[in-house]
Amino acid sequence: MIVAATSPAVSRELARLGAHVRSWRKIAGLTAEMVADRAGVSRDTLRAIETGRSASTENLLAVLRILGLLAPVIEATDPINSEFGVQNLARASVERVRVPGRRSRTEEDS
Repeated sequence: MIVAATSPAVSRELARLGAHVRSWRKIAGLTAEMVADRAGVSRDTLRAIETGRSASTENLLAVLRILGLLAPVIEATDPINSEFGVQNLARASVERVRVPGRRSRTEEDS
């Protein structure tokens, strides 16, 4: 499996997200050990999340759930919660996104 290098922009956002997770953990008065145990992840995995290193989406969501942040994060990604999403919601029901002006393979083969 080939793993793409993380772009600088994504690395910055992972670091910001990790710092936010750490802040929420501290605000909740929870130790790293408590959060890791409750989320079913290792302390090293929690440390990776909090320092902006790569972690699986499943582990990140498990930690967010323990901190009470899972629902707000999921809601924030719902297209219906943005004006752009509401205006373009019909696009979500299409089978496949196609690049305008490109012909399909069946058209190219004829």
